Amino acid sequence: MLLHLDASARRAGSFSRTLSARYAETWRAAHPGGRYVYRDLAAQPVPHIGEAWTELCDYVLEHEITDIARYREAVRTPAQQRAWAVLAPLLDEVVAAEVILIGTPMYNYSIPSALKAWLDQITFPRMSLAGRSFVVTGARGGAYGPGTPREPYDHEERYLRDFFKGHFRVEDVTFVHAELVNARLDPALAHLRDRHEESLAAALKEVAR
Repeated sequence: MLLHLDASARRAGSFSRTLSARYAETWRAAHPGGRYVYRDLAAQPVPHIGEAWTELCDYVLEHEITDIARYREAVRTPAQQRAWAVLAPLLDEVVAAEVILIGTPMYNYSIPSALKAWLDQITFPRMSLAGRSFVVTGARGGAYGPGTPREPYDHEERYLRDFFKGHFRVEDVTFVHAELVNARLDPALAHLRDRHEESLAAALKEVAR
């Protein structure tokens, strides 16, 4: 199964959405019988976690529950039941997926709050999603690759890579970025338009493999 998520607040002209859609199209063509689930985290935001979620998390930790199928045991109150009703479908989708595809821009050096809310909802102590793959198709206004002056400010890829490894025990992670997208609009970056076009073309080629 491919679980496809988009987090960009931009509908028209979103490069992260374009890249994730191209990857999904390629995957579905290669897996004609494969299940496909799509969520638009910007159009239908996942609620932020509340106190009842923290109680579920505490119970799982205190009782050393590491089997995801047993998380339901933590639900004891009406508030916790409501919290569970929100997170359970999200978690079920992740568990069922072989590949989790995330289309996300970089916002203010990091990820959109819509994506962070989704991550918070599905993450519990010492859980493992080992055996799954994550693919992140991103768009950034500037250039944040290795050796660039802004590389230290990349708290998007670094955060997600560390999150997937640290929380989910997943190291099979692929990032595909279209960089310098602001060169299309910002007069100060106009001289970098060719580099943006090269980055976009390379990204489109990568996700269509």
